[in-house]
Amino acid sequence: MKLVTFQTSDNQTRAGWLNQNGVVDMHALSNGILPADMLSFIDDHERYFNLIQANSWQNAAPTYALDDVTLLAPLPNPRSFRDYIGFEQHLKNASSKFGHQIAPEWYEMPIFYFTNHQAIYGPGQDIPRPTGETRLDYELEMGCVIGKAGKNIGADQADDYIFGYTIFNDFTARAIQAREMKCNLGPAKGKDFANAIGPYIVTKDELESYRDETGRFTLRMTSRINGKTICDGNYNTVHYTFGQMIERASENHVSLYPGDILGSGTVGWGSLIETNFEAHRPFEPGDVIELEIDGLGILKNQIV
Repeated sequence: MKLVTFQTSDNQTRAGWLNQNGVVDMHALSNGILPADMLSFIDDHERYFNLIQANSWQNAAPTYALDDVTLLAPLPNPRSFRDYIGFEQHLKNASSKFGHQIAPEWYEMPIFYFTNHQAIYGPGQDIPRPTGETRLDYELEMGCVIGKAGKNIGADQADDYIFGYTIFNDFTARAIQAREMKCNLGPAKGKDFANAIGPYIVTKDELESYRDETGRFTLRMTSRINGKTICDGNYNTVHYTFGQMIERASENHVSLYPGDILGSGTVGWGSLIETNFEAHRPFEPGDVIELEIDGLGILKNQIV
């Protein structure tokens, strides 16, 4: 299923799924049995999916035409948001621009930071350029949504804790970031202003046909700025799988919760810093960035 959060013409925010070129309002369809928001649905999704199956609601006619609603971030209020550095090529490219080499410790464990889980943007929403920022960038990533609470989760058990996947654009203020990280801390203000996800959350079963023998997904990942292709990569080049990331995040008795999001890190060449902005100048107001991942749709935003 492709699960969405949307706004109606009378400004109600609802949760549902896409079906037949329209949107099903799960709360209205079920006469209030299914919740009106995505986080509540994820919290008890196994029971809700059983109800959907038992009542054949997955085949219900749309409540709204897609053109009559506005899609929002599919999970507007994640409980937390960890972002990893999962792709070696991106790390090599970006590190070289700062005169660094990859630390050997990176090959020993997946590394993450906590980003701002309250600065969430959805498809079609304008992204404000931070005041004074001269090197605004994007990062093409895949997001993994946790569906079940747990701690000390092994990588081989991690799939049981995954709810689904979405596209993630990790907007980055490179000028701010460069100054902050000279102090051996961060990223802080360089990355806390805008995290775009969407256009929907795809339940994990829909990606199984893309899985290869290593457990990775063969998913083409592309980016376009003002219609020009900037990056054409693939998720199967990731060094650390989401299973390994979940294992790392939950070790030492740390709990993961439904509605947490993990970012995959940026696919190789999936940011402008990797070419020192030669592939495209830094973002300016009016620029349009599109991220596309096989099976996950297109996430489009404009800079203002």
